[in-house]
This record gives sequence, structure tokens and C-alpha cells, in this order.
Amino acid sequence: MNPIRCSGRAGVWSAIALLLGGCTAGPKYVRPAADPPANYKETGEWKPAQPGDQLARGKWWEIYGDPQLNSFEEQISISNQTLKAAQARFAEARAGVRVSRAGFFPSATAGLSVSRTRPSQNRPPAPSNTPTYNDFLLPVDVSYEPDVWGRVRRTVEAARAEAQASAADLASVELSLRAELALDYFQLRGIDSHKQLLASTVAAYEKALELTQSRYRGGLASAVDVAQAQTQLETTRAEAAGLDVQRAALEHAMAVLTGHAPYQFAVPPLPLAAPPPLIPPGLPSDLLERRPDIAAAERRVQEANARIGVARAAWFPQIMLSGAGGFESAKIGTLLQGPGGFWSLAGSAAELVFEGGQRRGLSQAARAAYDQSVDTYRQTTLAAFEEVEDNLAALSILQDVAKTQDAAVAAAQHSLALSTTRYQGGVTSYLEVVTAQSAALSDERAAVDILTRRMVASVLLIKALGGGWNASQIPSL
Repeated sequence: MNPIRCSGRAGVWSAIALLLGGCTAGPKYVRPAADPPANYKETGEWKPAQPGDQLARGKWWEIYGDPQLNSFEEQISISNQTLKAAQARFAEARAGVRVSRAGFFPSATAGLSVSRTRPSQNRPPAPSNTPTYNDFLLPVDVSYEPDVWGRVRRTVEAARAEAQASAADLASVELSLRAELALDYFQLRGIDSHKQLLASTVAAYEKALELTQSRYRGGLASAVDVAQAQTQLETTRAEAAGLDVQRAALEHAMAVLTGHAPYQFAVPPLPLAAPPPLIPPGLPSDLLERRPDIAAAERRVQEANARIGVARAAWFPQIMLSGAGGFESAKIGTLLQGPGGFWSLAGSAAELVFEGGQRRGLSQAARAAYDQSVDTYRQTTLAAFEEVEDNLAALSILQDVAKTQDAAVAAAQHSLALSTTRYQGGVTSYLEVVTAQSAALSDERAAVDILTRRMVASVLLIKALGGGWNASQIPSL
């Protein structure tokens, strides 16, 4: 056959495929409405401040100005195994996009076969003297299913959306790991503050015990006073030792987060010294773009929408184009000569006429999966607003509580000074001093707890705000 005529027929098939390729089954994707509020309820006095610049850059932990914390946070991206696993999952999803895009192209197979055959002389229709012969075959087979109904396009769209959701999942994992490290770090520093407080308290109680023993030897105090002072001292020492268990557990958790074995990791003692910085929450509408979990949920809505199109494409005929060509000869020397060439072109269209309701069921399942993904997206959004409001409220309330607690600490210390003076003057028993000591220590430890809770709430607020992440960081793929 004339090769020009053959080329013309192939062009006709290509034109038909391109003409029909504009049809895409399934609904066009529209992002679901989330209806964010105009402002946060618990904004309080939180206004934009300088730390917001660092928050926008992504390295949100730097707003605390703690070089030790900065060093630990940097190790997560290098050594944390959970983060590496999330990165591998994203790489897998990205590879899935490449796999789905292969449907846009034809598939071709080529091979080489060599055979030597001697047919039976007794085979029908009549005996013949058939010689033994060789057969050298060099075939190329090409098949192509044009994306007439958009099945491949919807499949690629779904794979791309899933890969983008996986990228947002990766950002969520990283944010959670970094926040967990910061939480453990500030709780550990809170324990260091408690240990520092108890150490100074033990030193004060030792002096009080020496004073009581001196007064006892001088006949100015009873053995009961000495016993009370001794009990107070030993009880406080036991409390200080008990904190070591909590500190060790936090230190071990930090070691794992930074990718180290616990025996390779140590955190030098460093008590808390300053309250958390101001953290600007921004507008609620910004949260939809700043939370990676919201972005992941939204991407999965688009994936589910594309799956509807894939299910609908099954209702249309399947169109296949195929071709074959190559060379065949009984002699290897003449295999690639013109007379040894062969080719064929074919096209087919097939429609499934009965399948027992399978396609309808798949379409209904795809629609239900889409509805579920929309509900999940909206619930994720509501939960995000809740987390922001919770931590805004916590920071605002704890700030007021801290002021009240500072006043309580000052009053308790003044009461202890008065009770100590009264005891030294012989006006009262040592029980009054013990009571004042217990109250002062309790108030001081409560102040440390409040400061620790404020630091924890600030980390949780940053996490709830997305840690400086933005949906624009999702790869386009």
C-alpha cells in the first residue's frame, strides 16, 4: 500500500481523537464554601507585632529568641524518621501522578522471534511434501485509547489532587513534630524552673532548720519545732527528686524527635525566664490558606470530584486504536528488505450493554465519597477555628491569672517574713512558720506552672495558625 495513503489514514484517526478529546465527564470542581467568621471571638489584646514577621517566614520557633530551641528544631528536618516517612509518602504520591499521565500516550511493544518449523506431512487437507523452514519476525505493536470521554484527564486530576494533599500532609506532620518538640522543651524548662525554686527553697529550709536547732539548744524552741523544720526540709527534697523522673521522660522524647537515641542526647538545665511573645492571629479567612490540614482536606475534595468523572466515563463506549508493523522473512539476510515488511491499522468501539448495575453503583459510591470529603473539609475547618479560639482564650486568661498570681506570691513571701520574725521573737510557734513556708512555696510553684502553661499555649496557638505555612507552598505537579 502507498505509504502516503497509510499516513493519511493515521492522520484521520488522530484528528478524530483530538476532536472527541474535548469532552470530559463529571462535574467541574468548585471549592466548597467554609463560611469563616469575620473575626475571632477571643482576640483580646492580641495585635500584630514584630514576631509576626518571623512567623510568616516559617521558622516560627525563632520568635522565642532561644538558641537552644533553634538548634533542636533544625535537627528535626535532618534526622526525624517520622518526617522522612512522610516525605517518602509524598514521593510515592507524586510518582502516582506520572503513572496516571501515561494514559495520555500510546503503548508500543517490540520484539524479535526466531523459529524453525517442520510441519506434519499428514496434516489436512491432504498430505504434502512440506519442507522445513525458518521464520524470522521483527514485530512492533501499538495500541492507543484516546481520552474521548476524559477518563484519563479525570484520573490525572485525581492523582494530582491526592499528591497535593500528600504534600499538605507532609507539612502537617512537620508542623506537629516541631510543635511537639517545642512543647516538650518548654515543659522541660518549666521543670527546670521548679527545680531551681525547690533548690533555693531547700537552702532556705536548711537555714531555718539550723536556726530552730540553735534555738532548741538554747532552750528557746521545742523538739517539736525541730521535727517540723526537719519534716518540711525532707519533704521539699523529695519533691525536687521526683521532678527528675518527669524531666528524664521529656528529654528522652526530645531525643527521639530529633532522631537520636536517648543516651546520645542531653538538654542543659535552663529555667524559664520570660513570658511568651505576642502572636498575631490574623483574620479567620486567612486560616483557610494557612492550615496544611485544611489544605489537604480541600485537595481531597477535588480528588473525590474527579473520581465522579472517572465513574461517569465508564458509561460511554471504549474506543481503541491499534496498529502493527514490522518485518518477517524466512532468511535473516532479507529480514529488513522492503518485501519483508508488513503493517496493519485497526480501530474499535465497544459498549458494555449489561453489567448488573455495577456502573450505577460505582457512580453512587463516587458521589457519596465526594459528599463525605466535603463534610470532612468543613469539619476540619471548624476544628481549626476551635483550636485558635481555645489558645487565644488560654493566653488572654493566663496573662491575667499570672498578674494575680504574682500578687499572691508577693503576699505569701511577705507573710513568711512576718511569721519568721514573730517566731524569732518568741511570739509564735514554728507551726506558723511552716504554714507560711508551705503557702509561699505553693504560690511560687503555681506561678511557675502558669508561666509554663502560657508558653505551651503560645506554641499551640502557632500550631493552630499553621506555623507560617501557606497553601501557595503546595506544588503544582
